[in-house]
Amino acid sequence: MVILTLNCGSSSAKYQVYDWDAKDVLAVGIVEKVTLGNSFISHKVKGREEYIANYDCPTHTDAVDLIIKTLTGREHGVISDMSVIKAVGHRVLHGGDKFTKSVIVDDKAMAAFNEVKDLGPLHNPANIMGIEAAKKVLPDVPHCAVMDTAWHQTMPPESFLYAVPYEWYEKYSVRRYGFHGTSFLYTAKRAAVLLGKDPFRTNLIICHLGNGSSVNAVKNGCSFDTSMGITPLEGLVMGTRSGDADLAMPFYVMRKTGMNAVEMENALNKKSGLLGITGKYADRRDIEKAKLEGDKRAELAQNMEAHRVKKYIGAYQAVLGRVDALVFTAGVGEFASFMRAKILDGLEETGIVYDPGKNDKSHTRNTETIISKPESKIPIYIIPTDEELVMTEDAFALMKGTYDVHAKFTYSFQSKDYVNKGRAEGLREELAKHPELAEIIAAPK
Repeated sequence: MVILTLNCGSSSAKYQVYDWDAKDVLAVGIVEKVTLGNSFISHKVKGREEYIANYDCPTHTDAVDLIIKTLTGREHGVISDMSVIKAVGHRVLHGGDKFTKSVIVDDKAMAAFNEVKDLGPLHNPANIMGIEAAKKVLPDVPHCAVMDTAWHQTMPPESFLYAVPYEWYEKYSVRRYGFHGTSFLYTAKRAAVLLGKDPFRTNLIICHLGNGSSVNAVKNGCSFDTSMGITPLEGLVMGTRSGDADLAMPFYVMRKTGMNAVEMENALNKKSGLLGITGKYADRRDIEKAKLEGDKRAELAQNMEAHRVKKYIGAYQAVLGRVDALVFTAGVGEFASFMRAKILDGLEETGIVYDPGKNDKSHTRNTETIISKPESKIPIYIIPTDEELVMTEDAFALMKGTYDVHAKFTYSFQSKDYVNKGRAEGLREELAKHPELAEIIAAPK
């Protein structure tokens, strides 16, 4: 049995093909520049060379059709025909407060996604287009939606409400929703395994750091607070998003410049953050290189990003009281040791003590590592996220009728004996080249 997962962005369509019986990933890939022209597919199959080909995709329907043709093709395919695919899981950025868990996509669900479309204007329209496109190509299998916001529906009112007129919440659903929920769910469950604790007696601070970044305070295994808000703009300094700022600032700049609301929203989402500070770079690797070459604004951008993350770590220590572990995940969290070091420097008095040598060794997606010193009161884990596996397991359980909210549902990766076959194979190859990595592998207690 094969399950396909799709993550459609405004100009891209990511996918993964999972063999449920073998518990292994058959293929992953992405179609980029969808709707923009000069689109192309990057397709990876274990044991083969990466396949890259140009293909015009003016719509998401064309992109999904290209994915299917590639997956079933004689030269680069991994499945015999479409009948092998038994379910499709879709990532949906924003489900508002209407969903507390993943759902089978029906007319009611699609109507709800469209109703909250304005809350996720950069992502939800593309998510919806991707679902519609996939349903045209695969009309006879269940399509399942996994919402980034669902994980955060356990937050209490004091965490999710804004101190604005209450009627805004009642009439317009103005509140904090939070995002990266699928990633937080996976890493929270895996952290509990590594700690040897009941997941619902585990308190965590999880830093999902990528182009978009957020921090999650997890209390007794459930989301308690998070840095992103009604949209993904609030919170940390991100690649192109400003994160936290004085609410009056945009109005001041609009009066000074004559910018309208749409232009300001675009500036805060696409021209701010690290790109806004450096004037050139949104990628942390470019910023680190520029800093080492003496670029002072690149150094400033790094310092600002690290400072903001530190503030949230401290704040969430205060609201949680007991913290069982600090977790880093996502592209920057998993690979950018220089950013982790900037964030962790100076946290010793809070009980968080990292080992610089261990931190330098940890830059892998193939295993979970621990980079704290033995005397650290709070262990520091780096847990490579696996949102696609969550989507796959949710889709399978929805198809079988066994799915429920995460408090009443057990994932395969909650077992001490869980093994990701692809990552295990990658780890063996990596250890052959970098045997020192073995010193920091985190084993379940």
